[in-house]
Amino acid sequence: MESAIEQVSVSIINKYIQELKGYGGSAKTVSDGYHTFEELYYNRMILFSIILNTHKDISWKAKKHHDGTMFDEDSFICGIETPDGQYTYHYKLDYWDKFEVKELEYAPEYDGHKPKDITILFSLLK
Repeated sequence: MESAIEQVSVSIINKYIQELKGYGGSAKTVSDGYHTFEELYYNRMILFSIILNTHKDISWKAKKHHDGTMFDEDSFICGIETPDGQYTYHYKLDYWDKFEVKELEYAPEYDGHKPKDITILFSLLK
């Protein structure tokens, strides 16, 4: 459990990151002393592409959400329909070819999964 000091410190750091973005800066180079955000997001993309490419029969990618929208024109969504539910991420189109899975015109409807639900990926091992 986080102490009150840790909670305040994290809150202050998050505030500074938001201010940085407000001035046109980027959080990409923010580091914990070992990895930058950019490295961690890139590593997550590579690992998720391996999962989806290994399970092509239940994986997909799309340039539009189920309702025809997308956050940015240079983004896409990809996902997997595991035995325990859906899991998805958004990426920049630069990474489109890393995901060698079926392309859909529209992504399946979002089922409400959250980042904390990442453990549903363990159901792929059943």
